[in-house]
Amino acid sequence: MTAEDLQSGHIFLLDKPLDWTSFQAVNKMKYKLKREFNLPKKFKIGHAGTLDPRATGLLIVCCGKFTKKIPEIQDAPKEYWTEIKIGVQTESYDTEKPEILHQDIAHITEEAVNTALEKFIGEIDQKPPVFSAIKIDGQRAYNLARAGEEVEMKSRKTTILYIKDVEINFPLVSFTVGCSKGTYIRSLAHDIGHELGVGAYLTQLRRTKIGDYKIEDATSDFLENEFRFENTI
Repeated sequence: MTAEDLQSGHIFLLDKPLDWTSFQAVNKMKYKLKREFNLPKKFKIGHAGTLDPRATGLLIVCCGKFTKKIPEIQDAPKEYWTEIKIGVQTESYDTEKPEILHQDIAHITEEAVNTALEKFIGEIDQKPPVFSAIKIDGQRAYNLARAGEEVEMKSRKTTILYIKDVEINFPLVSFTVGCSKGTYIRSLAHDIGHELGVGAYLTQLRRTKIGDYKIEDATSDFLENEFRFENTI
């Protein structure tokens, strides 16, 4: 691979680790590529779909002329392996904030969980979490929420394509979910808890697919000192 190849266009499939922002992962890639290939200061690089810091998995990074492909990739359906904890909630809908509102789940059966999950398949109305990157009056919602301000999130249409491979080990429930662009799995976890009447939040999230791109083809080598160029397109 040469600098010319990268500027002509290239796609990297990264396996983003826990507690990294998508921005940090892209910056790490940009630094390594610029250093190794002596790329110009204005070298184009960007990711095709944010992953929350508390999520892991597939992050697609496009560089050079292939940054034009980013909108197309972002529009593709996504797949996630998901784990939720029922009977308790958090303000962020994930592990960023401490647990609150504990409730007894002794009456919740596996049948009730499966019935609740089935209700979310198809087009649904969903409110994004207040701890999200959505802009409100020019400011990120998570910045407003962390500053203690009241944040009103508007609901939006999204589509849950499928929920499969459900495993129940109370209070934890895991499953694989396929969804359209713009779906917040944290909100899905929260809404499942609301449907069950006991609350729930997202404990683990791993993105496994974006369109035809799969996590099995991704690399975490960008974290190492020596980056290898397998698992790229």
